[in-house]
Amino acid sequence: MAAQSVSPKTSRIGGRAMVAAVVLGAVTLAGCANQSASGNVYSFGQAQREQVSRAGTVLNVRNITIQPEQSTGAGTVAGAALGGLAGNQIGGGSGRTIATVVGGLAGALAGTQAERGLEKRAGYEITVRLDNGEVRVVAQEADVQLYAGQRVQVISGSGTTRVIPAS
Repeated sequence: MAAQSVSPKTSRIGGRAMVAAVVLGAVTLAGCANQSASGNVYSFGQAQREQVSRAGTVLNVRNITIQPEQSTGAGTVAGAALGGLAGNQIGGGSGRTIATVVGGLAGALAGTQAERGLEKRAGYEITVRLDNGEVRVVAQEADVQLYAGQRVQVISGSGTTRVIPAS
């Protein structure tokens, strides 16, 4: 069987595509590690820790949007890799280098914006009058149905506070 010859240009493009695919895969997996503002989700650090539960009545529920405090960088890195790869396919010589850099920068910006949009979540701002007369306001994901007049528990501990329907 005769050996096939691969041109250096074909080998270079294939190698870059492989690197981009590996980077994109790693970044995608890193982006899957997300935080939750759910009333039903506990982190490992919150599990098996004492928390304080106070009874109260919901005064108001307002729809809000919860967004991350900072980007994980997954969208930026993936966008830069894909944009740079796309830019590298344009022109030759110094023109190709410029197109690669511009493509990488444009991809990074687009990836950052895409990641921010994907990480936004619907939430509630819940105002509760506790049985002792104090009023508390808690923001959390809109995954627990709450309404004005409903009896609830306000659970605090490990740096978080959540509102859940009373049992």
